[in-house]
Amino acid sequence: MSTRFSNKIDVIDNNMKHHHAHDPTTCEDPLIDEVSMLQLGDSFFPTGMYTTSSGLETLFYDKRIKTKQEIIEFITVCLQYQIGPADCAALSNAYDFAKEQNISKIIEIDHILFSMKLIKEIREASIRSGRQLLNCLLSFVPDNNLIASYYTSIKNKTANGTYPVALALASNSLNIKKERACLILLYGFTVSVTGAALRLGMLQHFEGQQVIHELKPIMGNVLNNNITRHYSQLWQFSPSVDLVQMTHERMDSKMFIT
Repeated sequence: MSTRFSNKIDVIDNNMKHHHAHDPTTCEDPLIDEVSMLQLGDSFFPTGMYTTSSGLETLFYDKRIKTKQEIIEFITVCLQYQIGPADCAALSNAYDFAKEQNISKIIEIDHILFSMKLIKEIREASIRSGRQLLNCLLSFVPDNNLIASYYTSIKNKTANGTYPVALALASNSLNIKKERACLILLYGFTVSVTGAALRLGMLQHFEGQQVIHELKPIMGNVLNNNITRHYSQLWQFSPSVDLVQMTHERMDSKMFIT
């Protein structure tokens, strides 16, 4: 390292000693919360959500989906009849209970959502991503007692660690608003399936962005329709998608984990 560069670092270090550094977990700057939202929603965040196709891979190999419009329709069905009334609503309720520090209700919602995921591959992908999210979060937000308690419950096998519930606790801990947390969930699902279509050669990059853009109103509607849903009214019903996802479980060779 050059002396000139070392001197610059020394100057920076000395200046910082005379100013309080911002603590991201306590800073009142709203931009910190927005950056946290981008962080959790980024594919760079290691949850594994972007290694899933939610059954699209099966439809591709069976030649049942070929066009961009058919991909949009598939994602729309998943959002409206699976992700919205189940995952999004569970996230919303878990977020409210996280505000109240009510760990027992959080675990109750976790069990309800886990029991609703009838397809083993989908169920395991959700808890894998949820646990990885919490594990990563604890590496830079280590003093959150609620997350630590929930993570301990997972290790003790009294909780499952479903991704929407984990995302609710993570978002609450980083001061991300509930609506934005739901958007992270819906957008992340949309991008994961669109990305799968891209890697399967069904779409070009520009077409992938077109798919996401066209689905923005659907994401908004799904959020508005489910964010106030009580946890006792969680539901999902898409038998055709369930069958596709069950078929994917039995594939001998596959690119995606769902």
